[in-house]
Amino acid sequence: MDLPITILHPDAVVPTYATEGDAGSDLVSVAEITLVKAGGRALVPTGLAIALPTGFGGFVLPRSGLAAKFGVTVVNAPGLIDSGYRGEIKVALVNTDPENDYTVKVGDRVAQLVVLAVEHLNFQAVKELPESARGAGGFGSTGH
Repeated sequence: MDLPITILHPDAVVPTYATEGDAGSDLVSVAEITLVKAGGRALVPTGLAIALPTGFGGFVLPRSGLAAKFGVTVVNAPGLIDSGYRGEIKVALVNTDPENDYTVKVGDRVAQLVVLAVEHLNFQAVKELPESARGAGGFGSTGH
């Protein structure tokens, strides 16, 4: 399936999959230098806009290497790109390291984009929900 994409910045890089079979394609920074201060946040531009077809969503996910090595992740992971959005894709990064700032440079891979089919459902208010084995058990209720 082809996905229309517009290059909004001369340093923008069309997303690619690093290896065969990958679910996520890399999103790359076009910011000259973006400092993500220790414990801080920053919005990083990619210089790209996409036209997702109706019935699909774009999900912006953290890169595991940035998270593991530097504590840098996506604030609102997953960030959601709706099919009707045509503006620039920007990545909201947060630096969870309490001491060290992180510098994003032009060409740095800052996140991954996963495109998935999504269903639209009809929400119906009911007096009671059908029973399930889990019921109303929340966080930690399954023993893990």
